[in-house]
Amino acid sequence: MIYDFHRASEFTCDEVSVSSQKPSPNQPLVQITSEPDRNDEYRSPLYELRNRKVWFSKEALEEQNRNQSPLWNYVRNSRFFVGLTAPFIYGCIIPFVLIDLFITVYQWVAFPIYGIPKARRGDYIVFDRGKLCYLNLLERINCAYCSYGNGVIAFVTEVAARTEQHWCPIRHAHRIYHPHDRYSHFLPYGDAKAYRQKVEEVRSDFKDIDAAEEAAAD
Repeated sequence: MIYDFHRASEFTCDEVSVSSQKPSPNQPLVQITSEPDRNDEYRSPLYELRNRKVWFSKEALEEQNRNQSPLWNYVRNSRFFVGLTAPFIYGCIIPFVLIDLFITVYQWVAFPIYGIPKARRGDYIVFDRGKLCYLNLLERINCAYCSYGNGVIAFVTEVAARTEQHWCPIRHAHRIYHPHDRYSHFLPYGDAKAYRQKVEEVRSDFKDIDAAEEAAAD
């Protein structure tokens, strides 16, 4: 939703900074200094969140429209071989939809039996880039597709992580790159005594999730 709520100069929250210096190989070009919770009332120089809806100022909308790339120019300047990959990219929608369906049904059936809190699908699959006026039609379609694909993967990862905490809450002997959020709750590898003594406690330790959901509800 789009609305002229304030002048852009009245925005006070520092959210995004783009360095004028060349970033190091391991440093992103755009630095995000804060990431709002989806339930927050939030204001930045670029947009505002109200009741989980995005709002833009008149000045922000004008800036977005000035930076829109016409659809024909976007298509014309695209590389030919990039276009040939489209069927392979968009063909992935089939497994995305299938795993989304199966995992959604799985957690709704199994999690209440296991005593695991269900992951809220809407916290992972978010469609808000379509409100950006500087994106042309094809860019909006691409962004929506990426939002869905990555959102499904994040949702599936969370469901799988909670399942793993219930059935096998043991850390690996080897280092795991980018472990999921539940991994810190797991028991040490090779500690048989700790496993037998604490496995029942660990597999039901979702107090942090329950507390976060209660806080969001308030």
